[in-house]
Amino acid sequence: MKNHGAKKLNIAIIGAGKIGSAIAVSLQNHYNVVATRRRKIKDNLINGTIPVTRDNRQAASNADIIIVTVKPGQIIRVLQNIKDEVKGKPVISFAAAIPISMLKKAAPESQIIRAMTNIAVMAQSSYTVYAFSDNVTDENKKIAVEIFSKFGASREVDEKYIDAMTALSGSGPAYLYTVIEALTYGGLLIGLPRDIAMEAVAHTFIGTAKLLLSSKNHPAELKDMVVTPGGVTIEGIYELEDSRVRTAMMKAISAAFKKSKIIAEDIQKDSMKLLEE
Repeated sequence: MKNHGAKKLNIAIIGAGKIGSAIAVSLQNHYNVVATRRRKIKDNLINGTIPVTRDNRQAASNADIIIVTVKPGQIIRVLQNIKDEVKGKPVISFAAAIPISMLKKAAPESQIIRAMTNIAVMAQSSYTVYAFSDNVTDENKKIAVEIFSKFGASREVDEKYIDAMTALSGSGPAYLYTVIEALTYGGLLIGLPRDIAMEAVAHTFIGTAKLLLSSKNHPAELKDMVVTPGGVTIEGIYELEDSRVRTAMMKAISAAFKKSKIIAEDIQKDSMKLLEE
């Protein structure tokens, strides 16, 4: 990529649905962003400042970096249609299930970066994991990491872990919202007003996560700081253990991972047919 100096980079977000739109909003103050949608409902996205087009090729042609947030079953066709416009450019794919090897076949002269984030990107507090194809330049790696930093925390991983991270971190907010809802109902059960109960639970989650990351302690060590002999917390822990909450969580993640592998196999079969056409 050319050295742009202080000039803002141009980023095209192909397929701006919920995640794509959130990514666009996270990046708009730092880069020149344009988004594409098959159905261009209006000329500008969300807050009226991000231009929207239906022309993927034009958007990709004018961009320094292309971020693709279409559904997994659509990404091969999308990349095939813009492969000439993304030659030599970094292309960041957020499509689950489709490996770098297949993405490179669809756009062989681009620099592929495969990533996975979660819905918390809407609050710039997501956790994004990513892997690079072997032809991504050091400069473009730095640019990609800088982009991911606008979404929240991020980490490079071996590509083989991305599907597992989809089941854990990508789906994770749904599990945690279920827990938050349950704890809020617990607050209602003991007489707390709904708004106070929900606010208390949300801030408890935030504080707990921050302490875990900052202390570097094992969760069990931090939990033991709260549990005292014959106290209130141990009564609650006893009920949780009796209900096998930890087992249920582990089974949920395992089931989600198994399902993701089944879906991935089907999507990859269909995608291979497109690549062989």
